[in-house]
Amino acid sequence: MTKIKVCGVTLPDDAAQVAAAGVDFVGLNFWPRSKRYLAPERAPLIAAAARAASPGSVQVVGLFVNASVAEIAGIARTVELDVIQLHGDETPEDVMAVAQATQRAVWKAIAAAGPREVERLEAWPVDAILLDAPTAGRGGSGKTFDWNLARDVRRRNPARKLVLAGGLDPDNVAAAIDAVDPWAVDVASGVEAAPGIKDAAKVTAFVAAVRDRAAR
Repeated sequence: MTKIKVCGVTLPDDAAQVAAAGVDFVGLNFWPRSKRYLAPERAPLIAAAARAASPGSVQVVGLFVNASVAEIAGIARTVELDVIQLHGDETPEDVMAVAQATQRAVWKAIAAAGPREVERLEAWPVDAILLDAPTAGRGGSGKTFDWNLARDVRRRNPARKLVLAGGLDPDNVAAAIDAVDPWAVDVASGVEAAPGIKDAAKVTAFVAAVRDRAAR
């Protein structure tokens, strides 16, 4: 069954509602330039709300862009992050350093601008590859990319966990899963009332669309 991540959660009530809707991952954005930035001192409250609403079922993902290993490790400890998502210009060596320092699963986001960007993904020592639309805001733009690229990545890397992001919403997520067959789907703007403010009805509809697709 395709896993679901809702990213850019900034409020405790939203975290609880998203987790209760049945998602697998709740994403917290620690990039200061993001419209969905969450100050680290507020993050434990958001993470606790998610975990309380779905005990033992939801994992908390921390998103970082070109942050230092020390910063990532500190936040991972304080928030008790389950997964580290690296969304910047990190190298495979950076990824290894983060994994060693945090002892957490690490995902690497790749901006899928064209075939060149999705070559040699086997070089990344990560638990999952996240493919997103290339944007200045490092995701969360509501823009899709060519799903044929993602399908080709899936075909060439059958053992790799692939997370599909970029412009997904309740209306197109089933088609995206049909086209790519990803391990997980990741949504931010597609289930929002405003940046960082989730829309409960859209979250519920997104989860239902993914689960209904899996039941077919």
